This record gives sequence, structure tokens and C-alpha cells, in this order.
Amino acid sequence: MVAENIVEAYKMKHPGSQALHERAVRFFSAAGATHSTRILEPFRPYITHAKGSRKWDVDGNEYIDYVMGHGALILGHSHPAIVQATQEQLAKGVHYGENHEQEVEWGELIRTMMPVAERVEYCACGQEANLMGLRLARTFTRRKKILRFKENFHGWASEVAPENSAGVVNPEVTIIPMNDLKLVEKELATKEYAIVMTEGGGAHMAGQVPWDADFVGALSSLTQKYGTVWLMDEVVTGFRDARGGWQEIMRVKPDLTSLGKCVGGGIPAGVVIGRADIFEAFNPKLTEEQGIRHSGTWNANPVLCAAGVAACKLYLGGEPQKKANEVGAYLREKGNELLKARKISGHLYGRTIIHLYLGSFDTEPSDYTKPPTRDVKKIMDPKMAAVKRKLCLHLLQRGVATMGGGNFILSFAHTREDIDQTIDALGDALDAMVGEGTLRK
Repeated sequence: MVAENIVEAYKMKHPGSQALHERAVRFFSAAGATHSTRILEPFRPYITHAKGSRKWDVDGNEYIDYVMGHGALILGHSHPAIVQATQEQLAKGVHYGENHEQEVEWGELIRTMMPVAERVEYCACGQEANLMGLRLARTFTRRKKILRFKENFHGWASEVAPENSAGVVNPEVTIIPMNDLKLVEKELATKEYAIVMTEGGGAHMAGQVPWDADFVGALSSLTQKYGTVWLMDEVVTGFRDARGGWQEIMRVKPDLTSLGKCVGGGIPAGVVIGRADIFEAFNPKLTEEQGIRHSGTWNANPVLCAAGVAACKLYLGGEPQKKANEVGAYLREKGNELLKARKISGHLYGRTIIHLYLGSFDTEPSDYTKPPTRDVKKIMDPKMAAVKRKLCLHLLQRGVATMGGGNFILSFAHTREDIDQTIDALGDALDAMVGEGTLRK
């Protein structure tokens, strides 16, 4: 099969999606997509419904889903508890414009699982939680500057946007390489920084580029030494790899944590949690020059809180995380056996989000949660990113939906049978790509 034939074969199998895509390109400027990761040549499928680990498109094609709501669905699609909770709340009321019991219960559940949550504040999404974290840190420290790390993603707004993004104005932001404690201390020693931001697990969906454990372990004392607030962005990792988030795995306690995705059970949510003294900025007795007035029409929306309460009750025992980690390990094991058998230089690594590395490495990794190289340029090689996008298309054609061919996001709903079918599809896809010349052994 020559390279262009996969595109034509895909179009033939997805005529309904193609028709919708042709309508979409008339008003969605990002090649017809409504999210940057949903851009694919010629187009991604248009979905009608989803259940558990599966989803179906307008042409009746079925997929084992490893996108999982961009990581928000640790419980899988349409979990009965989330469906029931939201349906019952919709019947009671969508928006009270008042305080209500479920916002209190949700906050109590979050605090139970994440002890850093001395205080809780609700937002509309994870990016808003990050922005509120910046505002809190600046108010608390009376400083302006922000220290961030290359490759880490915190949103698209100016002060959290990726480095060199178009239209961004962020004169108070300094971005430095990951895992360099000496450089961090050099910056913090100026005592100009209000906040240091780190992405939970590492850069790009929970650790495509991971943190060194020693680096993360040293940040708390280092930020305390220079009076800087440490915010851990757990929008992706919160309640995913462990019930207490990535900070539970690493046994650290940041000053602030931003949450999203899983915290709302799949309903749009943002939460910022942390030290009570930092949150004193919300004290209504303070003047506007002294404190923060947090408005937001969708803060603690009753439907969201109902979903959040239902989800967090399921997280309490840690079973969703345990199951997702188990099937993640099985995918790593079988996937790496497949790559070795086909003599393809690649490696699958991660926990409940499995990353695919394609490229050279010298020795067999001993830790299968990490990439086989520390070279960030190799991990983020744009040539291999293009190969993964083609792999994404091949996998879609074979009934497997991934994030760009490079990320397999697991959930409680995935089974070993799902993994076995995925490995068969992956082997077939890789063989086709070798045959068409897209991938070389």
C-alpha cells in the first residue's frame, strides 16, 4: 500500500465524517477542528456516542478509545454513576446562582484525597485554575515574575502559553530547561519570582518528557528558601495515576495545585487547592487593592458538582487508578514485545497514559514508566511526530483511536481484551507503514 492510499482508503471508510468535515472547514479555522490535537490529515472521525472503552462514529465504525476525553475520563465513557448524578441534577436545576450542598461535599472529598487542599476554589477549567494560581501567588508574595519550564504545558493564555507562541505577551515569564536545580536556584535567588510552575508527571500529557525524582523532591525546600510559591499543575494527573495525584506518587506537597479533567468526572472543571494562608487573599474583608474578588458564572455549577461528587466517591478507594495502571502496564509489556519482534526502534512507556517513543536508544530501559533516552530533542523529534500522525490514521482505520498516534490514554473501563485487539491493530499498522516506506526498521 503506497503512502497516499491510506488516506483514500480512510476517506472511503468514513464518508459521513468527510461530509461533516467539509462543512466544518467553512467556519472552524483550524482545518475544521475545534481543538489543536483533533487536527489530522485528512480528518478525524465524527463521533455519535461512546460507552466504556469504546466510541462510534457517524459511519458506524467502532473504536477502542485511547483519547478518553483528552485524559478526563479515568472512569471511561458514560459511567453509570456520572450519568445518574448529572441527570438527577439537571432535573433539579442547572444553575441556582446560589451556594448549594454539593459544592461543599465535593470540596470535602477533594481534601480527603489531597491533603494539600487546606482551601479549595472552583473555576471553569484547568487553565483558569492555573491563572488563579498565578494571581494568588502574586498577591501573597507581592512579586510579579513567573518561573516556568520548557515543554511544560499550562494552557494557551499569555502567561502560561508555550514558549514562542504567536500573539503572546508575557514580559514577567522566564522559561528554563527542565531538571536543572542549579539554574532554578540561580533564578530564585533574585527573590523576584512569585511562583514556580511544574506540570505533574512531566511535560506533555503526564510525562512524555519526565521529571527527575531528585529534582521534584528538592523543589519544596528550594522555593521555601527564597519565598516563592510552588504550583504543581495536576490538570492531567490529578486523580489519574493515584487517587492523590502525582504528588502522592512523588511524596511531595506543593503550595498550590491546579486540577481539571478527572476531578469533574468528565464535565468541564477547574479547581485550585492549597495552603490556607495563600488563599487568605479571598477574604472579603480585604479591599480590592489587598485581595481577590473571584467572579465566574460557572464556578461550582450544580451539574458539575454533582458529577464531581459522584466521581470523587469512586476515586476514594483507588480502584479506578489501580485498574488503569494495570492495563497500562499490560499495554507497555505487549507493545514493547511487538516492537522488539519487528525490530522497530521504539519504546512504550508511562503509567495510565502510555507514550510511544520512536527513535534510537543505546540500552534497554530499566524503568518502563520513563523514555529510553534523556535527550529531549530525540523525544520531541518533529520527524517522528509526523510518523506518529500517520500511525494515528492507520490505527483509526483499524478501529483504534489515539491522541496523534503518540499517546494511549487508559481508563478503568479498558480491559486486557481491548489491549490484545489494540496490539493486533498496532502490529498491522506498523507493518503497513514499513511497507509504504513511512517507517524504517
